[in-house]
Amino acid sequence: MTDPHVTPDEEPVEEQPQDSFGDAASEMANETEVEEEPTEASSSAPAEGEVIAQDELVVTQMALAERTADLQRLQAEFLNYKRRVDRDRDLLRENATYAVLAPITEVLDTIDRAREHDELDGGFKAVAEQLERIVSGLGLTRFGAPGDPFDPTVHEALSHLGEDPEVTVTTCKVIAKAGYKIGDRVVRAAQVLVVDPASTTTDE
Repeated sequence: MTDPHVTPDEEPVEEQPQDSFGDAASEMANETEVEEEPTEASSSAPAEGEVIAQDELVVTQMALAERTADLQRLQAEFLNYKRRVDRDRDLLRENATYAVLAPITEVLDTIDRAREHDELDGGFKAVAEQLERIVSGLGLTRFGAPGDPFDPTVHEALSHLGEDPEVTVTTCKVIAKAGYKIGDRVVRAAQVLVVDPASTTTDE
């Protein structure tokens, strides 16, 4: 039976289901989550800044290590240069001393011969002794004595005097001229006469 108050043209209004409110709430929640995402991204920004700062620190430490290595290399080169200069200076001084004293050895030979013949007296004796003190102060030392084992690096053998049963190696018997050194450098070899040890004979 038809309701007399409802006109035929009017259609009944359908009631919305109650689930529509839940859907609207879910959409609002999703929008809230989307809006909060930039906050999470902004919180990661300090972490990236720390990484950049650490990278800069590593680069600075590497640069410092390179500069330190360069400084150490320069210091080593300077020390080597200083040693080389000092060595060259010492060698130059030694060569100059050698050039001055080498000719004086002949004068010293003359003094030795005069002393052997008792001709070294008076003013000549004083001059000779003063000269010997001066050359000794400059580093010139005399070597060579009878009985020294013959050493071809510092002795010049002028002659062999035969054999001597009292020696076991070739020995300087007579010193014709004394030798002279400056430090370990031989200015002049000692000129000597040598004897050899007696040869052993085997009975047949």
